[in-house]
Amino acid sequence: MSNANTIENPKIYGAIAGVIADCGFVGKDKVNKQQGFKYRSVDDVFNALHPALAKNKVVIVPTVVERTCEEVGRTKNGTAILKVVCKVKYDIFAEDGSRITSIIYGEGMDMGDKATNKAMAIAYKYLCFQVFCIPTEEMTDPDAESLEGEIENQAPTSKKQDVPKKNEAQKKSQAQPKENIDVAEDDKITPVMLTTIRKEQARTGVTDSQILTMHDVEAKKIEGMTVLEYKKVMNKFQKTPDLKREVKQSE
Repeated sequence: MSNANTIENPKIYGAIAGVIADCGFVGKDKVNKQQGFKYRSVDDVFNALHPALAKNKVVIVPTVVERTCEEVGRTKNGTAILKVVCKVKYDIFAEDGSRITSIIYGEGMDMGDKATNKAMAIAYKYLCFQVFCIPTEEMTDPDAESLEGEIENQAPTSKKQDVPKKNEAQKKSQAQPKENIDVAEDDKITPVMLTTIRKEQARTGVTDSQILTMHDVEAKKIEGMTVLEYKKVMNKFQKTPDLKREVKQSE
């Protein structure tokens, strides 16, 4: 986050403080129909902030700096599931033209043309939470849980096991997902998400049983995890060190 120093006695900081003072908390009063969890919609944030922004004469201007789009799976009907990540720069202006600039990443998934809109909405929502310190009924601390304490230090095997060569038919069958995932129906993780989990397990040494016994995971198998469970597990993987690094430090 940066500020413009060309204006003497800029009003932007006082204006932001005024928004913080005037904005009430935003509670989780929306429910996801597929996964059943509560959330705060971007409309809730707009409704809470609009009067405070208008009163303190604060304007927020977004600019998309970067955008990436990838196909992460397909539904049973063959519809592509797209994941978009946007890097958005927000200039927050006061009435005298002074401003601060903040860059936020947003991520969205959709089976139509709404993935970019979702990514930008998420980026805006969390910009507002962080810049204007919007109070919430509850907010999960990312440091509250980690997989690090659940890992058993194991030395990597030095010998490579002989793996029988696979014929072309086997390779072709394994290259294709065994089944397409209908996110709208049961919200199970996609084959790409499953591959990502397996890579993280190889990196950290975390076992299936350690993942499935986590507080936020109700699935009986890794393949049966929901997208929500996947996101929570990946957040914990981000704070989990490499297995090889742990073993090296203990030697």
